Amino acid sequence: MKTAKPTACVCCHRPVALTFHHLIPKKMHRRKGFRRRYTRDDLNVGIWICRQCHRGIHAIYDELTLAKQYYTLELVLADPALSSHFAWVARQREASGALADRSSQIRGLSNLSD
Repeated sequence: MKTAKPTACVCCHRPVALTFHHLIPKKMHRRKGFRRRYTRDDLNVGIWICRQCHRGIHAIYDELTLAKQYYTLELVLADPALSSHFAWVARQREASGALADRSSQIRGLSNLSD
């Protein structure tokens, strides 16, 4: 279920354009295990985050990991690799091209989380 759209990203707290991130990725919604375990409303719960935070989440973890381990905002915010990324994003200007420079660092973080 989509929540009311806030004015700032819930991860980095910047007042920028937001995208909707499903806490259980849509790719997992058709899997029987997830359909049995969660209601349709549960599967559609998500958070409003900026594009840089959204890209970082998906660059660091795959969909299955996100669905099994990071299915609440609290779990997302508590993860050290994601928190590090969100802190970096919070220091960026709104229309920054720095995300491309950061992609190799994000990939390096994903190797640390294995």
